[in-house]
Amino acid sequence: MQLTKLSYLDDFSLMQDEAIVLQVIQENNTIIILDHTIFYPQGGGQPYDKGIIENNNGKFIVEEVRFVDGIVKHIGKFEYGTFNVNDKVKCLIDKDRRELHSRLHSAGHVIDMAIDELKLGWIPGKAYHFPEGPYVEYSGNLENIDKEKLKTDIENLSNKFVNEAIETKPIFMDKAKMKEVCRHVPDFLPEGKPSRVVMYGKFGVPCGGTHVTNLKNIKQIIIRKIKQEKTNIRVSYDIER
Repeated sequence: MQLTKLSYLDDFSLMQDEAIVLQVIQENNTIIILDHTIFYPQGGGQPYDKGIIENNNGKFIVEEVRFVDGIVKHIGKFEYGTFNVNDKVKCLIDKDRRELHSRLHSAGHVIDMAIDELKLGWIPGKAYHFPEGPYVEYSGNLENIDKEKLKTDIENLSNKFVNEAIETKPIFMDKAKMKEVCRHVPDFLPEGKPSRVVMYGKFGVPCGGTHVTNLKNIKQIIIRKIKQEKTNIRVSYDIER
């Protein structure tokens, strides 16, 4: 089976595109496989896109998107009609959903920029960029730290970066070179996807998700809480909705 080209990796702002149908699979739901896709499949703490795939033969509602062994599965149902193999189709992403997810995701990386600038020595861990209760986690400790002052410092510095309107840019590179531009490179990077760093100005983050093209699009970052859980520190945040 031909692997799916991940077009969203090249251009975060692409909200519609054309693709070729490779397969229509009937399981519990209908699954559409395309030669390439702008739909983001869930992963890296970011939810999947939703939207529409359509042509003159049918209209397919994309309710879920998953990445499995190099193949992107567009899962959902036909509103009418169907597709044939080799059909050309138009792909339309739910723009409001994508933009919210990109803003939340990018806000998490901006918080990391602030934490790096404050020289806290925390090591980035997992992150959750869903609209319901987003957070970023670090290995470190809060001993002898005024949490309320730190919360204010991180929020103010994060919004300073946002107000500087820093542009973002994807760069593809081998994992071995990532340490030249990234403060932290995880031991594990997802298999089957190109190795990519997203530059927030001069600050690099290894990431396969979608991002704002300019930090000003985040609008406002709010730090809700900083909490120590054993050796992990969780920074809960939100953005202006």
